[in-house]
Amino acid sequence: KSTCVKHTTSILVSVRCFCYENWFGESCQYQEECSLSSKTSKDLCRNAQGVVCSNAGTCHCGSCMCHNPDGKGLISGRYCECDDNECLDEDSGEVCGGHGKCYCGNCYCSAGWHGDKCEFQCDISPWESKRRCTSPDGKICSNRGTCVCGECTCYDVDPSGDWGDIHGETCECDERSCHVMYDRYSDDFCSGHGQCNCGRCDCKEGWTGKKCDHPLSCSLSMEASQKKCRGTSSLPCFGRGQCVCGQCTCHPPRDKLVHGKNCECDDRQCEDLNREICGGHGFCSCGRCICSDGWFGKHCQFPRSCNMTDEQSKSLCETVNGITCSGKGSCHCGRCICSPQEWYISGEFCECDDRECDKHDGLVCTGNGVCNCGNCECWDGWTGNACEIWVREDPW
Repeated sequence: KSTCVKHTTSILVSVRCFCYENWFGESCQYQEECSLSSKTSKDLCRNAQGVVCSNAGTCHCGSCMCHNPDGKGLISGRYCECDDNECLDEDSGEVCGGHGKCYCGNCYCSAGWHGDKCEFQCDISPWESKRRCTSPDGKICSNRGTCVCGECTCYDVDPSGDWGDIHGETCECDERSCHVMYDRYSDDFCSGHGQCNCGRCDCKEGWTGKKCDHPLSCSLSMEASQKKCRGTSSLPCFGRGQCVCGQCTCHPPRDKLVHGKNCECDDRQCEDLNREICGGHGFCSCGRCICSDGWFGKHCQFPRSCNMTDEQSKSLCETVNGITCSGKGSCHCGRCICSPQEWYISGEFCECDDRECDKHDGLVCTGNGVCNCGNCECWDGWTGNACEIWVREDPW
């Protein structure tokens, strides 16, 4: 059986919905008459990347109608973001080889089967598979890989192979641990003064420290050196440079955007998502925007006054369910100002939680990008889920 969306204007006959006047769609979920403006309708149909219906459907009254010319319904999702063609077995044409179910383009295999399209059969029990994949600390593949039929497939954090490696029978070795903070553009492990063995640094003579970053020739102890580099921060060099014998070298070196005795100034923080400095309405001073008269906000993005009524302003700040700024901010001149008490709330309608952005070395987006609705958008020269990988070979 199939069901219809519960409109008083639809009835269920066999496995097809026959819609009454003003309603249409396979489940009678679309209304012909629409009270939304064209702009509002399209905005409601945009996916996280801002693409209307993921270029795989058409937008009608704030809802996406996915293109399925073959009638198989393989394109689905609120924004038509799911393509279940990815689940079709090339040989048999069956979804997940007939040994699993497809959810948004990914196969979830039945017990005893594995593979991207459930094409391989496993000859050991699920319990035995789990036992073989359990690391000494009791985690499946050390939380750094996936277990398939008793074998761990470790996450490939850098497909180029130039930066770090996760390996071991249960992915227990993480070479990333041997990299010094913000030394991602160097191929050296252990600050270039040691050898990395299963994620631990064995230092050469004359060097010490967890990552071999403190010279024994330094007159300061390691603790005193780190304290001098911290300044007012909890991290040496504000997490933006390398500390050697109490002196900070800001990273990337010679990049004028990161500066200060303890690398306390990061002028990249003044850039908005469009890479504009202080929204074009101010100037940057040590990583903070100084706004021109008539503007305010972290990036000087809000005008202090505007030519619209409170009612007009509020209508632009309401989400589809009629809540102003998702209940997490206030409306000003038709734009949402998210609560400053909750630093992680962001988005056009304060709908995003930036705590979902990946961290590295304790920093959101490793300090090398900005968090945009739960995803890191890296600055030039950086890549990775947390913008932790340096990719520019010769930036200067």
